Amino acid sequence: MPLSWWACAHCGFWQRHFAPADCPVCNDTRNDLPEDGWRFLPEAEVAATHSGAARQIADNLWAFTTTPALGLAGTGWLLVRPEGNIAFEAAPYYSDAMLARIEALGGIAFLAASHAHGYGALFQLQRVFEPPVVAIHKDDLRMTKAFRVTWPYDDTLTLAPGYTLHHVGGHYEGQAALHDASGARLFCGDMFKIDQDADGRSTAISSHKAFHKDIPLTHGELRRYRDVIAPLAFDAVLTPFEYAPEVGREIALRVLDEALARPPGVVRRPL
Repeated sequence: MPLSWWACAHCGFWQRHFAPADCPVCNDTRNDLPEDGWRFLPEAEVAATHSGAARQIADNLWAFTTTPALGLAGTGWLLVRPEGNIAFEAAPYYSDAMLARIEALGGIAFLAASHAHGYGALFQLQRVFEPPVVAIHKDDLRMTKAFRVTWPYDDTLTLAPGYTLHHVGGHYEGQAALHDASGARLFCGDMFKIDQDADGRSTAISSHKAFHKDIPLTHGELRRYRDVIAPLAFDAVLTPFEYAPEVGREIALRVLDEALARPPGVVRRPL
């Protein structure tokens, strides 16, 4: 059987493999195993059954999503810059039309993601646009079977002036956040979970080790989050799943401070 790309039908995680035996994301304590056993979708099947959409969120920010939902159903963010576009996180799969939209917007010069829950189809973006920088924190390299990391890093990595990756750990060992200083935005990975209503308005915020199982973070992990984001100025957060212009630095710090003031536990703070 030739080496090719496969998506987990349960969570959408991609592997480049002969025939995957299991899924490292589903096997992880943060996620559930599929009730009906393993099933992996070849790329051709996903391409034939899925499309997607692109929408502009702000002057230089686009969101890419896949339909119907595949796996965790994340969002791929594209920061459009004259000096070279930055893609952070990825949609679960990109149709030809979605890839054409990215090409029309200037392609991709820098490719990165927070952690495995945001990887989506990063392999497609690398394959099509060949960005020289594909940045993943060194502690998550074990999860990058579908694509090739060209720039592993330690604590921080400046992709371009005003766009810096910060290792935060916590939810995942190698989890990182991208600070967009010029846009006053924090692409926070899964540092925070934002609950939203049907109209996309943020209703609550929380911070977890594992969302579905309500496993809390340790105080040490929460302090690491706080130490990293306290010096950063931002008026909005973006997870792999939500855009939350209602959540700025002060709210984020308040959530962490409240969690540090009590025993470990998951509390959804209303917004």
